[in-house]
Amino acid sequence: MRGEEFKEHGLFADKSPIPQQAEPSETSLPLKINSKSRIAYVGNTLLDRAQHFGHFEALLHRRFPNKELTVRNFAWSADEIDLMPRPDNFASVDQHLFHYRTDIIFAAFGFNESFAGKEKVSEFKSRLQAYLQHTKSRAYNEKSGPKIILISPNRNQNIKGVRAADMNNERMGSYTDAMREVAQSEKVGFVDVFTTEYPIGSTFNGVHLTEVGYKTFARALFNGTFGESPEPLNENIREMVIEKNRQFFRRYRPLNTFYYTGGRKGRYGYLDFLPAMRNFEIMAENRDQSIWAIAKGNRDHTSIDDSTVPKMPETTQSRGGNKWVKASEELKSFTIDSRFEVNCFASEEEFPDIACPIQIRWDSRGRLWVACSTTYPHVYPGQEPKDKIVILEDTDGNGKADKSTVWADDVHIPLSFEFGNGGVFVSEEPDFSFLKDTDGDGKADLRLRTLTGFGCEDSHHALHDFVWTPDGDLLFRDSIFLNSQIETAYGPIRVKNSGWFSYRPKTHRLRTFGSYPNTNPWGVTFDKWGHHVASHPIFASTFHATNPPYPKQHPRPSGIQAYSGTCGQEFIDWETFPKDMQGGFIKVRYKPTNRVEYHRWIDAGDHMEEKYVSDIIFSKNLSFIPVDIKFGPRGALYICDWYNPIKGHAQYSLRDDRRDKHSGRIWRITAKEHKLNDPVKIEGQTISNLLNNLKRQEYRIRYWTKRELRECDPEKVKEELDKWTKELKRGDVNFRHHQLEALWTYRNVGKKNTSLLIELLNCEVPQARAAATRQLRYLSQALGENAPKLLRKSANDLNAMVRLEAAIACSWIGTEWAFETLMKISKEEMGTHLNYAVQTALGSKSMQAYWDPKNKEVQSFLANSNKRNQLNAGKNTKNAKEANFDKQKGIKKIQIKCIPEKMLFDKTEFTVRSKQPVKLILSNPDLTMHNLVIVKPNSLEKVGIAGNEMAKDTDGLKKNYIPDLAEVLWSTPQLKQNTSYTLRFRAPKKPGKYPYLCTFPGHWVIMKGVMTVQ
Repeated sequence: MRGEEFKEHGLFADKSPIPQQAEPSETSLPLKINSKSRIAYVGNTLLDRAQHFGHFEALLHRRFPNKELTVRNFAWSADEIDLMPRPDNFASVDQHLFHYRTDIIFAAFGFNESFAGKEKVSEFKSRLQAYLQHTKSRAYNEKSGPKIILISPNRNQNIKGVRAADMNNERMGSYTDAMREVAQSEKVGFVDVFTTEYPIGSTFNGVHLTEVGYKTFARALFNGTFGESPEPLNENIREMVIEKNRQFFRRYRPLNTFYYTGGRKGRYGYLDFLPAMRNFEIMAENRDQSIWAIAKGNRDHTSIDDSTVPKMPETTQSRGGNKWVKASEELKSFTIDSRFEVNCFASEEEFPDIACPIQIRWDSRGRLWVACSTTYPHVYPGQEPKDKIVILEDTDGNGKADKSTVWADDVHIPLSFEFGNGGVFVSEEPDFSFLKDTDGDGKADLRLRTLTGFGCEDSHHALHDFVWTPDGDLLFRDSIFLNSQIETAYGPIRVKNSGWFSYRPKTHRLRTFGSYPNTNPWGVTFDKWGHHVASHPIFASTFHATNPPYPKQHPRPSGIQAYSGTCGQEFIDWETFPKDMQGGFIKVRYKPTNRVEYHRWIDAGDHMEEKYVSDIIFSKNLSFIPVDIKFGPRGALYICDWYNPIKGHAQYSLRDDRRDKHSGRIWRITAKEHKLNDPVKIEGQTISNLLNNLKRQEYRIRYWTKRELRECDPEKVKEELDKWTKELKRGDVNFRHHQLEALWTYRNVGKKNTSLLIELLNCEVPQARAAATRQLRYLSQALGENAPKLLRKSANDLNAMVRLEAAIACSWIGTEWAFETLMKISKEEMGTHLNYAVQTALGSKSMQAYWDPKNKEVQSFLANSNKRNQLNAGKNTKNAKEANFDKQKGIKKIQIKCIPEKMLFDKTEFTVRSKQPVKLILSNPDLTMHNLVIVKPNSLEKVGIAGNEMAKDTDGLKKNYIPDLAEVLWSTPQLKQNTSYTLRFRAPKKPGKYPYLCTFPGHWVIMKGVMTVQ
């Protein structure tokens, strides 16, 4: 069903119409509004967040009840007048304004632009003038240019932890004056909400408005626009406005836009999205009708008639899903290491609320919290997200949950969460939210959209991997395809196509780093010495340089361990596990095979690296999808199993009704002949007792302890920590590590101990020196004149990991002396990881400020570094037979590349003659392994499914996931990143269509092409 029926409901940058030019309009205030006017909001977070409060729009309808006004919100977090990043092929603001035949535009700008500084005010005025001249001369309504009301930034406030008013108001005042001047010269409306007096509590982070703030903002905007005070608010109108905004947001900014407008729209995008876009528009229009009825006094209470919303058409289905079985049968499909026992801690059979579990966390009371999403992968018309955070308890200690409590039941696809600030931080794309139980009834009753603007182009790639760093930053990441842009009191943060973020809740400070081309990696932790461990890359500490100037990324690395298809890691430091496994880690894998793996953690000079040893669990049931892993408080290991016969975002329709919405299991692994520990007490303990937990060998106990310490009074923690640090015994074999835990704990509570830092920077333990060097990122100012000397010392350290941390710290410090130190490091011999750290530090925005593009030293280093990452495709050594083959007349030469991160071949068809000699070079620059298999006509699906089945074979990779079938004609092995392989063959005698595909399990559905033989 791919005709023209739904075509009009798609909005695409490359196809949707643009408005014609018109005579420039003029706008004078007070504004006069015609009946049935169509009003649009554009601009930054000020109007973007307004959709959740609805005050100004409700005042509009209250004042003009018979005019039947239509309001649509096209604002986007961190938008600037000429910088509006959007998903791939997403229609422009102009195209949206035209599609909705806009008459009046309210435009909020100036806040993000102001961070360029006062010296850029003149440039800002030119930018604003160009924007207004363009916008006021476009016939969005097909008749004339729009009326425009320009809105200034709101005044910032000083709050605890954020001196936003002191940082920003003087500068923003200059930009507000500039906006007024340009508005007057361009004859458009201007409303100054900057000089408005906002009551205490109007912002939650010094910048962004609360309910109280939006009430004040709405009245100021109304008065400035219409020259009169508004009538009292009708709460029923406001509630319906918020409901209308919620439905329209899902039309304007749907999840999974990479499958709607972007590179993966071809296979399922039409029926997955366009009918839904139609229905969301109808639902928004139905809510307009309710708003008008309430405003006219026809209804006292909100009611909605959605009888006009059509049913969604059936979508197409791809190949069959995997087998579904009960938990007891699933357990039988596990091949389990003989040293261990596995039992089902909880399943959907006893606890239906844990359907579709994604993440697990242990609280300080020893309860397991589970984030679950039956909404994933998408919200469709008529649905409301009802995702849950569930608490599981084992009250009798028998290793099985016996109590379940739903803590929150209205969450939106919680890909990750973490405890903090007395509540829970949770991913709710595009929001980073904070939930809290304020009345002690065991249910979340407060929700704050703490940050907004994170990318949603793929709902599986969005904000995830929440983890507290050892020193108290909340770390998280997003993945490939995404555009994230977030406003903060310190300026806008923008990342394109993946990056790491760190957040300090007490100061509302968000930073970003480590943006480079990767896939969709999941899983994050830290080792004993604070090295950042992930999946893509494994040794993520190498990737901590701050980002290049937006929208650039750091280069793709080569020769560095990095994988996708895994979801979590836990280091083994519990005596409850075998002695010979101590110091290694366990990771869970969901593709191409489904298993729980044990790896050793090995010092490799300038980095740590993993070495696969064995499987603890190998599942032949491919519906076993382990997505998280955590040690519990007694030393048992818990696996979160998002049990589902459908695995894959791109391979199946988002609406495929075979996506399981009911199953979910938590598995518990214990070691035979090993006794579990008594749980360490954390909740309610004294600060002194908590500090003693920092001497424990178990990372998780130290992790939970520091989380608890962050909830304590920082001054009291510092007082006790000062004593604890002084009482540490120098003869203790773990003395330096205890000191390091103290150093981390100081930063956890926002305090400093520079003398302790200096001691660790000069100590005899290289791991401690490296970790201390990492702290120079944050403490260089506190160290004053000592900072350059200490950084240079680390840069000259004999240990390569210390030098790596020094190189990365240079990008965070961002001074000229840091650049000079970085250049010194660049001149020494180095391994792959240190080289990449120096390369990315040099490429950071902060360091680029100190070198000219013509700087020969820098360019020479970068050029040599890039050579490491270049692919030498197809130049493998040839034997005599191959050389003779290549000399044949009429040979057909084909080069095919795997497109990084896209799971596609760059060439999806080629033609050869019957019996023609063919030389085909497959090259793979992608971090994921791929191969190319040419098969007989009409056998694509058979071979592809057989390749999937090989995921059940422990030797599947050794066999290159190439099925032993007669239909397979020619094949390459699975190629690692930056390798190539040459196939030489004679084309079949029989003409026809010969498919080729990647048989890495799950890839073949979209990674395929056709060889035509003539």
